[in-house]
Amino acid sequence: MLKILLFPIKLILFPITLAIKIVEGIIKITGKLMAIGIGLIITAIGLLLTMTIVGSIIGIPLLILGVTMVIKGLF
Repeated sequence: MLKILLFPIKLILFPITLAIKIVEGIIKITGKLMAIGIGLIITAIGLLLTMTIVGSIIGIPLLILGVTMVIKGLF
């Protein structure tokens, strides 16, 4: 009996839940792309700093951070 009463409510709210799920998917994709982009930039900065002897203290952790951000964004 309760399922019969809830069916019209689910039918009325379907467009709203569909819109929310679409926006959620767009935000997830954008977040992953941003993580990959920032990770590549940090990796490049870390690589450039690692080429100098003094900058390698900061460059190696930046390189590791950038690579992990790219991996996290891909998977």
